[in-house]
Amino acid sequence: MNNAQSLHDLSYEELEQFMKVDGIKAVHAHSLWRLLHWDASLLERESCQHLLGPLRRWIDEYVGEDKTFFLDHPEQVADIRSSDGMTRKFLLKLRDGQTIETVLMSYDGRFTACVSTQVGCAMGCVFCATGQMGFTRHLRPGEIIAQVLHVQRVLRRDCGKRLRNLVLMGMGEPLHNYDAVMRAMTVMSDVRGPSLSAQRITISTVGVAPAIRRMAEEKIPYNLALSLHGANQAQRSALIPVGKKWQMEELMEACRIYNREVGKGIFIEWTLIAGTNDSPEIAAELAELLRGIDVHINLIPLNPTEGYAGTATATQAGLQFQKLLRNAGYPVTFRQRRGIDVAAGCGQLKSERNKRAESFDEKLQPTKAGPKQTQLDQVS
Repeated sequence: MNNAQSLHDLSYEELEQFMKVDGIKAVHAHSLWRLLHWDASLLERESCQHLLGPLRRWIDEYVGEDKTFFLDHPEQVADIRSSDGMTRKFLLKLRDGQTIETVLMSYDGRFTACVSTQVGCAMGCVFCATGQMGFTRHLRPGEIIAQVLHVQRVLRRDCGKRLRNLVLMGMGEPLHNYDAVMRAMTVMSDVRGPSLSAQRITISTVGVAPAIRRMAEEKIPYNLALSLHGANQAQRSALIPVGKKWQMEELMEACRIYNREVGKGIFIEWTLIAGTNDSPEIAAELAELLRGIDVHINLIPLNPTEGYAGTATATQAGLQFQKLLRNAGYPVTFRQRRGIDVAAGCGQLKSERNKRAESFDEKLQPTKAGPKQTQLDQVS
């Protein structure tokens, strides 16, 4: 593989500047940008004849596997559909042979994509199949974007619909790959291209407190979901090992700062595990922990994975947990469980063809890029 750069890694301004240096007018950069984020397959040589001469010649000269730029267009290895027809899981193969999973969910004719941000994950959550894989590498912005474009192509082809919501709740910890994620989401919400509403994009984290504060400082407009799962330090650390690095007090303070600086509430994700975090006492402790923070609590019974022996909370216990939190003044929703039969549910994503990297960053800090759901997807 040469040192070519992905066109999908570029911002609009960077693309425009590259073309300007070659004497290509801005109007052509706009045309290319729209094609890149609509259907990049239209930029294959045999499909370029409809483009104006200057743009066609620029593409012929600079875009290709052995040229300056390439296109992020992962190979679809598998397309697995749930028995109810509401969920599809795609196994996508990247340029280096690594594979990731991307999920498409349907809710009453509205479509949500759940995309990955890393190959594997360094957070090590004990009940999560991705965490059980370990970490291989971060995804580039273009590799994150390519998943969304893949889902959009599938929707246009199969039902003539458009993607409505985007959640970064797939493989990996989005805030561990902070710059690549934010760069990709800037592209996704660009009105000159994909034009997904920032209000319909949700970034999920297991609690990378410095990155939550950074989101607050930068006033990032996307929704934030925090996978909490424990109401005290000991309980949370047992389920989420990275909880030992960013203590509960630091995490809650980051949430308060986010509320204040961004002016948005936070979705609290809570996986209900029988006998572990589903008791009335834990509900009372959670209510006290979140006091004064603007949150919406999402409950979801544990989804099964091979590497964790825990079981989902019984229905009655879950409803009691919900009732206690509502009585304490919190909005609480049971999230719909989708795609469990094809291992496409929360915590079940795992690249079966993963190739473990020889080394990786173990510092668990938000990283810079180099060269899991919104209320709309919930039921009460």
